Amino acid sequence: MPGIIAKLSSLAANDRVSVSEMARVVSADQVLSAKVLRLVNSPFYGFSGRVSTVSNALILLGVNVVKSLAVTSSIFEIMEKHVIGLWEHSLGAATAAQMISRQLQLPDAEEISTAALLHDIGKVIIKINLKQDYDRLIALIGEKDFFMFEAEQELFSTDHAEIGEWLATSWFLPEKLIEPIAFHHAVEKSSKHSVKTAVVHLSDILVKASNFGFSGDDLVPQIQPAAWRILGMTEQALAQIVEDLEEKLVEMKNFSMEIQSADVRHS
Repeated sequence: MPGIIAKLSSLAANDRVSVSEMARVVSADQVLSAKVLRLVNSPFYGFSGRVSTVSNALILLGVNVVKSLAVTSSIFEIMEKHVIGLWEHSLGAATAAQMISRQLQLPDAEEISTAALLHDIGKVIIKINLKQDYDRLIALIGEKDFFMFEAEQELFSTDHAEIGEWLATSWFLPEKLIEPIAFHHAVEKSSKHSVKTAVVHLSDILVKASNFGFSGDDLVPQIQPAAWRILGMTEQALAQIVEDLEEKLVEMKNFSMEIQSADVRHS
């Protein structure tokens, strides 16, 4: 874990530390602060172009969200360069989670969106650390028409959700972010943060159904009964979200293309 994140975690645990002090820690790393601000100003947070300082980001989104964006910045840099489809899927899921949260008037909409942004982080770890096995994984998905997590279980006896849980725990992310990462494919196992987990689960499905990005397989799972029950969402409300999401994903596609163009210019 980067030393700057350990420092941020230490400051966040101290009630006497001001937002400006925490902002100075992030701002000390110019590359890191630039990435945080880029994500904060992306369409799914709804502050497009309006957040110019890390201090403002901390005030608007809270320490946990900014810390999560900071701690994952290097991982997302890898995704932007090598797993573009997964990067776009993650952005789409974060967008959908934001919209669902607002439709249902849930508190902590930004944190739920961040959990959706991170929900497939375990896939990045598999891609980076198991390069040879990753090719076998993709082949197995095609041969058996598996969901990615089913193929992962067959090959590795674990899956990206469990790996993501381990990673988020090792980074000392809050439990309300860890649980949706761990159980977005098994909502009924979520206990303390089941609403957030249900939103991330639904977001993942809606983005797959929209064919935005690529999460590793082409299959669209059914919405789990536990998620329907927990969210209490009507079919009419869901239909409205789907309609609005299609328009928002066009913005996200443009955002993703801008990032890729910038990365090409700077490489």
